[in-house]
Amino acid sequence: MQEAGVNLVSLGIFAWSRLQPTADRFDFGWLDRVLDLLHEGGIGVDLATATASPPPWLARAHTEMLPVLADGVQLWPGARQHYCPSSIAYREAAAALVERIAERYGKHPALVMWHVGNEFGCHVPACYCDRSAAAFREWLKNRYQDLDALNAAWGTDFWSQRYSDWEEILPPRRTPTWPNPSQQLDFHRFCSDELLACYEQEHAILKRHTPEVPVTTNFMSFFKPLDYWKWAQREDVVSNDSYPDPGDPASPMKAAMAGDLMRSLKRGQPWLLMEQTPSRVNWREINLAKAPGQYRLWSYQALARGAGGVLCFQWRQSRAGAEKFHSAMVPHGPRETSPTWQEVVRLGTELKELSALQGTPVEAEVAILHAWDSWWALELPSKPSLAVRQVEQLESYYRPLWEANVAVDFAPPARDLSKYKLVLAPSLYLVSDEAVKNLVAYVEAGGVLVLSFFSGIVDPSDHIRLGGYPAPFRELLGLRVEDWLPLAAGQEIAVAAGGGAARADLWSELLSTQAATVLATFQAAPLYGKPAATKHPFGRGAAYYLATRLDPAAMAGFLRGVWTEAGVTPTLQTPGGVEAVRRGGKLFLLNHRPEAVDVVMAPGGDPVRLEPHGVALA
Repeated sequence: MQEAGVNLVSLGIFAWSRLQPTADRFDFGWLDRVLDLLHEGGIGVDLATATASPPPWLARAHTEMLPVLADGVQLWPGARQHYCPSSIAYREAAAALVERIAERYGKHPALVMWHVGNEFGCHVPACYCDRSAAAFREWLKNRYQDLDALNAAWGTDFWSQRYSDWEEILPPRRTPTWPNPSQQLDFHRFCSDELLACYEQEHAILKRHTPEVPVTTNFMSFFKPLDYWKWAQREDVVSNDSYPDPGDPASPMKAAMAGDLMRSLKRGQPWLLMEQTPSRVNWREINLAKAPGQYRLWSYQALARGAGGVLCFQWRQSRAGAEKFHSAMVPHGPRETSPTWQEVVRLGTELKELSALQGTPVEAEVAILHAWDSWWALELPSKPSLAVRQVEQLESYYRPLWEANVAVDFAPPARDLSKYKLVLAPSLYLVSDEAVKNLVAYVEAGGVLVLSFFSGIVDPSDHIRLGGYPAPFRELLGLRVEDWLPLAAGQEIAVAAGGGAARADLWSELLSTQAATVLATFQAAPLYGKPAATKHPFGRGAAYYLATRLDPAAMAGFLRGVWTEAGVTPTLQTPGGVEAVRRGGKLFLLNHRPEAVDVVMAPGGDPVRLEPHGVALA
């Protein structure tokens, strides 16, 4: 580890059955030795609470703690995360273990950070058992106070679903057809909160013993089941697991987008890349290895986008178990001949020279809005088109900015947006009154907003906002959506803008403009000549609207015009596939291409040579 430059180790994440072999016996001797060895070697420890995978004895003694799917199928031990988040037996056993760990290691000199659980919700984001049903009812009582309020929020007069007693309410289990959408939305909220309650139980124990030691749990980028805006408020340090596919040409963009989200979750504070792989994973159908230099490259990418450190799963490649083919820093074979080990050592050596970056910010002039409850509601069934997917929409807006080296933050819709010159809102289907007022005030004060189709449609109960679509933004946009005309799979529609031609897919709308200026029009029946993109000055700012999904080149051109007008400045113009990010006075140049490329830093200056998958700092 010293040779590789390791200075922090995540330890004990799946060690519950070794730490507590039986209900009445604990064994900490081996962990004492590992912690002492690491401390003697000058290596800090991110010590896990080990609660991510309950031991077999606990599952045997309390089969009621095992999770149940929506169709009633029970999941069994033999993998990991085999627990119901609402289980009393699981929570009590987890609390007892964490108490013992905190008592024993809270003052150990190797302890740098606590690691609660692991990838919450990764395999069991929801449980539908009777205990979960009871917990769901308690959550609903706290939210609505009385049944009349719940019935109104869920619209239960439709399909004769009106409840007369709290005990009648269940999770949205398997039903003859679509369950009540408002019920499903609240169950998403409940499941995120219930897993958060498991985290908070352990967090409280750790803080009671060691108030000065930071606590984290590892996120999973754009992970749908958990509202990370809410979760991040309870973390001292945001950490993330990032496993982009080397075979996906979009992976560099997706990893950058995840890094920007992690940085944004705590308003620009440094985050930690908790897990990545030095080469290949084990869980895809085909597990491609990273190209030479790509592990180093993607580590630098995380640092460029605000990370305060990078870790790797795993240290030594396992001999047995489900992840034995998952790569590691130390391979199965001799490390001396391993190209991966050589790259690990090179990266560790270089990171020692970058400590001055710690805590420095990444400044962005653009924000993309993202809300988990809108994501949940958007992707519920029974919609004009189920092909509209939240992350794909986010990517279609993010990609042109990433390719042009425009720095981006993410933000929830109700957050203060005054620092941004431009705000993008892809498919913000669900909005609260607070968010509506915030966006209107932002534009009125001089901000520039781009709103996409199918935005502002429902309130937080998933009820249609009446008065013509999108009701809360009609005055802001200067238009009304008369009808939605989603496109079939593979169908495209021509669009004309500024004398040029483009293609669009996925969605189209019939717009009637009141005060908005038409920027682009559809060129096919039944929408021939009708608006596809508009602009409306409002207050001191302007609001743009896109009624379709433009092809990538047209989207890039559209957004470039908007951000230029808004006064947004790209970091640097670079060849395609070369990412430029500025952080803390350092300019990161990241070559995602498999061939060498020259980058000119300033007009008339000497070019910087970047090797294939190479990195340069200036």
